[in-house]
Amino acid sequence: MVRAFFALLMVTFLWGSTFPFIKMAVNGESVYLYLSLRFWLAGILSMFLWKKHSLKYGLIIGIFISLGQITQTIGLTLTTASKSGFITSLYIVLVPVFAYLIEKEKPTLMQIIAFPISILGSYFLSGGVKGFNVGDILTVLCAVFYALSVVYITKYSKIVPESSLLSYQFIAVAIMNTALAFTSPGGKVSIPLILVVIYTAVFSTIIATLFQSKYQKILGNNMSAFVFIGEPIFAAFFAFLILKETLSVKQFLGASIMIISLIIGTIPSKNKEKITPI
Repeated sequence: MVRAFFALLMVTFLWGSTFPFIKMAVNGESVYLYLSLRFWLAGILSMFLWKKHSLKYGLIIGIFISLGQITQTIGLTLTTASKSGFITSLYIVLVPVFAYLIEKEKPTLMQIIAFPISILGSYFLSGGVKGFNVGDILTVLCAVFYALSVVYITKYSKIVPESSLLSYQFIAVAIMNTALAFTSPGGKVSIPLILVVIYTAVFSTIIATLFQSKYQKILGNNMSAFVFIGEPIFAAFFAFLILKETLSVKQFLGASIMIISLIIGTIPSKNKEKITPI
């Protein structure tokens, strides 16, 4: 259990580390070009690295992730970045809903207490939000799709080898972003972009998703959702370290609250049955 916790924490570390590099390499260029290259490379490498590939389960997960990206991207054009970040983080509280409906997994008392605390922290970390519009509705759908992808990764990784979920999942996301890239022409491939594509494809896509699939089922959906709170915190840390971006007092308070919710939410229940890998 402890090993699984730190493995998923490493996943959030890898995810968070990508933000400043992506911002530097993709700034002013087509984000769809970057995402298509990243996921095509991840999908092709996964095809060569492993022999078994689950077309059905991989595509289902990939479709949920793709729909999440589409609704988030379109929603971002109609709302603010801070609101988009906050609403997207709602997937954390949606995970237990779908975890119960799909896998009959119930949250512990400590998790029920920690869920609203995590949302409060996310609110402050985003800098606060005001109003609600069509873009926000689309972003809520994004949170739903991301929550579903988390739960189905847990579900399907119990049925087939974790590595078999990777290739078609990445290819589904690559196809979607390739199609969207034609709606946003003008992007060009540069050396910095290629380096970021390689880094993110290997570390924050293949390795991170493999670890997520392997260890998420050990912790369970709900505890894993709390560990994923680490992503925006690591992102803020790397943004400070590399881009010299600083947090306001409100954002620092938000990050602190989210760390507290992570600690509370990952306290194991004495009455909860031990989850063993399959």
